[in-house]
Amino acid sequence: MSANHTPSVSRRSFIRNVSFASLFLLGGGIQPLSAEELYRLRKKVSLRFVVASDSHYGQPETDFDGMIEKVIGQINAFHHEHPLDFCVFNGDIIHNEKNLLPLAKKQLDKLTMPWHVTRGNHDMVSPAYWQEVWGTPLNHDVTIKQYGILLGDTSNEEGKYLSPDLSWLKQVLDKHQQQKQVFLFLHIPQAKWTKHAIDTPAFFELIKNYPNLKAVFHGHEHDQDGVKMSNNIPFFFDAHVGGNWGTEYKGFRVVELLEDASMVTYMMNPVEKLNEMIY
Repeated sequence: MSANHTPSVSRRSFIRNVSFASLFLLGGGIQPLSAEELYRLRKKVSLRFVVASDSHYGQPETDFDGMIEKVIGQINAFHHEHPLDFCVFNGDIIHNEKNLLPLAKKQLDKLTMPWHVTRGNHDMVSPAYWQEVWGTPLNHDVTIKQYGILLGDTSNEEGKYLSPDLSWLKQVLDKHQQQKQVFLFLHIPQAKWTKHAIDTPAFFELIKNYPNLKAVFHGHEHDQDGVKMSNNIPFFFDAHVGGNWGTEYKGFRVVELLEDASMVTYMMNPVEKLNEMIY
């Protein structure tokens, strides 16, 4: 689907479609915000990105071509009106079969902003093949506008649920300690908050030592589109953009970091705002 076939995400639709908004204070307080207040805050955005997960390209008995074309059109349309600095497809890009990976990349190449990927448990390919197709290793990091973007691997060629490489993670968190903020993307949740998560206490022991880690983003749990908190770090879920189960809608998460380092985030469905929050 091209941007021309996607509804506008104009000011009017923004105001009309905000479901609710809250300001989450560091001390634990919560302050509601109106849609108009949120819209005014958007003038102070210093970084804006989208997270989309679980396209499951190639899953049998699903319209996987239609679904990925639709979400790419929706993200491009959003980018046209509200420019994005980047987009992350956070795992389960394909559904099991190795030969699907280059086909999925052809679809993601249609995105009109910089984009990055992580491996999920259904991206069942070797590290060498992953790098051959995407041009990046499974664990990698980039710096965008003085913000650290960390993209970690949480699976393997057999599709097991794994913790990230903590040695790599410590190395890149140390590397980015001087950055304004750091964002971490991992497909598999590392706490048993959800049905399909795993439990990795050492992960939480590590990341609590890095106060500039602003947020962690997970895919995997198609029926989750909210947030969990640990040591004042939000862990966000973004439902799914493909596959055959999960939330009734298929959506992606928008994140907007403001000039004062607070953070607005909401789900897009694709032009209806859901679960809008400020941190």
